[in-house]
Amino acid sequence: MQIVYSSRKGARSIEHIGSAHDDAELAALKEVARQRLNAGQLGLDLPGLNGADVGGKGPQALAGAGRVAPITSNRMGVLLETLEAAWKAVGLDGLGGADEVFRQLVTARLIEPTSKQDSLRVLAEAGLTPVSYATVKRHLPRYAAEEFTRGLSRLLAGRARIDRASLVLFDVTTLYFETDKADGFREPGFSKERRLEPQITVGLLTDETGFPLRAEAFEGNKAETATMIPTINDFMNAYNLDDVVVVADAGMIGAANKQALEAAGLSYVLGSRTSRVPHVISSWHDSHPDQDVPDGLTLTQPWPAGASDQRRDETICYRYSADRARRTLHGIDTQVAKAEKAVAGKIPVKRNRFVHLSGATRSINRDLETRARTLAGWKGYVTNLPNPDPETVIGAYHRLYNIEKSFRMSKSDLRARPIYHHLRQSIEAHLTIVTAALAMARWLENTTGWSIRRLITTRRLITTARRYRTITINITGHTLTAAAPLPPDLIQALNNIHHDTK
Repeated sequence: MQIVYSSRKGARSIEHIGSAHDDAELAALKEVARQRLNAGQLGLDLPGLNGADVGGKGPQALAGAGRVAPITSNRMGVLLETLEAAWKAVGLDGLGGADEVFRQLVTARLIEPTSKQDSLRVLAEAGLTPVSYATVKRHLPRYAAEEFTRGLSRLLAGRARIDRASLVLFDVTTLYFETDKADGFREPGFSKERRLEPQITVGLLTDETGFPLRAEAFEGNKAETATMIPTINDFMNAYNLDDVVVVADAGMIGAANKQALEAAGLSYVLGSRTSRVPHVISSWHDSHPDQDVPDGLTLTQPWPAGASDQRRDETICYRYSADRARRTLHGIDTQVAKAEKAVAGKIPVKRNRFVHLSGATRSINRDLETRARTLAGWKGYVTNLPNPDPETVIGAYHRLYNIEKSFRMSKSDLRARPIYHHLRQSIEAHLTIVTAALAMARWLENTTGWSIRRLITTRRLITTARRYRTITINITGHTLTAAAPLPPDLIQALNNIHHDTK
């Protein structure tokens, strides 16, 4: 396609527009040439001129002589294809009851977490045809049904390849509501965010990488320790497991929870609270007088079950961290200094574990101080696995940071706090949607190496993908698809995604 210019003197100049390989490309090149020729010229606003409609209200009429090709489709093609790949990779296309409404709500939660009603705007801006809000409200109760949530747990466990030897991580968080009224489910309680409003307690079970397996909501005033066993039991019933290796922080494990794990015959790796100096630690100090504990020293202490104990043999691993010792000793020094001032009458006696009160007599509990300094830097890990390797046990416990990361992703990137819901059924349906979105987010992160904050929420795929939209244009009856070229790092991430789904 060329434009040939000639003058009265016979001189000719040629401007090359491009080469076409089919009728659609030829039509596009003709349109480009026509706009080049008409550039700078004013058009007459007459019916039918330059392709305008009879009323003169078409886009061509508004452009005057510079004809405008109508856009027939405008969508976030890159982003939607990526989320579709994640949906299939996680296996959500095989989830019974996961209809188009559920898929749209999960997609919107990843693109721009907002209210269910506003999600329809998000979907429309992305280039999808959203369902009606009435349809959303009608379908929500289905996603809170036990059959649906158990089906999701089974699917996610299958994707994570959970078996009786797998590690599962458990942790708890709280989600507050902007209301002053408690209703038996949303209740004031101990808040992770130090809020006074009514809240719910959420127990999350993940695999060792932080991939979600089950999320369960409890009353806001329910103790954290009372949430673990029901969540684990529901998950195991959903997936028909007889054993898994439960990993949980010491704060989750009261005596009742530990006994329940033992009674259920489950394996575990738990944080151990140490109030007295264990025998192996005191023995090490006795055999190494006046010697600093080496950083990373690990000691193990078997704890065999007695004849009447309803449990397996346990092993407790103790590891010393010089950095932890430094922080702990600094806190002890501060508390002892305050205790000395309180004993001297220089400051009021407040809660201080090193102040011993006997009637009106105040004194420093030096035995407790000595014990605290001896334990500074030591962390205990207890397991009932047979012949455990200390590195494996401690490494399993340290994987708890993955579930903490999943909680952060849920609460910040996916905005899990259900501030627009007040019915328990709707809240539980919302958490089901967040769980599915978190599974897709975790898969995307593991596949691309990009964090979900980089990939979905801001600065990267959402912001980037909104810029790299796929546009369909109609030119003289021919349909053309146009898209801006993608940056190399995004191309590599997309290649990883599509390669992993093959």
